[in-house]
Amino acid sequence: MVEVHVGLGFTTSATTTEIVDAVRGILPQGSALVGLATAAVKAFAPALIDAAQILSVDVAAFTSEELAAVPVPSPSGRVHQAVGTASVAEAAAILATGHGQLIVGKTSTGAVTVAVASKVSPASTGFPASTAFPASIKIDDEMECE
Repeated sequence: MVEVHVGLGFTTSATTTEIVDAVRGILPQGSALVGLATAAVKAFAPALIDAAQILSVDVAAFTSEELAAVPVPSPSGRVHQAVGTASVAEAAAILATGHGQLIVGKTSTGAVTVAVASKVSPASTGFPASTAFPASIKIDDEMECE
């Protein structure tokens, strides 16, 4: 079974159900979800935290600078203007897997955008799987991500 991380961006109006449905809907057959990943500014969104609990996985969070450094097949100028990186879902999935392989490109389901990358063994890379952020980071309620 292939272990995967789902990267996601979402609007502030996204619900827990929308996030869970988007994640479940994109998972390739025969894969095992081992984590979610997103932009640091979204990491403490209640809908995401609740979705991670329902899916029984952790959330990895990355800064806009970390996300912007990842080459992706589907960059977005609109997202770049909004959050300082041309990709949230694809770049976050890739980073969460230790620079693994993107196996499902970004897919939007309304308020949620998801992408899937296959997990890489931590021993095979020198990259951290996530960056810890203090609870004091403020979520911008007006920020939209994909």
